[in-house]
Amino acid sequence: MELSKLYGMEVFTDTGKFLGTVQELIIDVEKGYVVRLLLEPLPTSKDKAAKVLKEKSILYDHVASVADVIVVKKQRTE
Repeated sequence: MELSKLYGMEVFTDTGKFLGTVQELIIDVEKGYVVRLLLEPLPTSKDKAAKVLKEKSILYDHVASVADVIVVKKQRTE
């Protein structure tokens, strides 16, 4: 799948709860994979960015499937 197709995709838990839509991606370019999906744009302020990463992002390891929507395994506080 092309990374550009992930932008704007709806994200749901595996129990059907809507979490939001993908706004940004964090990518490890050296290893060549997506690390996190962000459900809000990443602010430039360090404190606000930390809050978004903690509360409004999903580790890509938690993604169970990507098709018409993204389904993630149960979220835990990181």
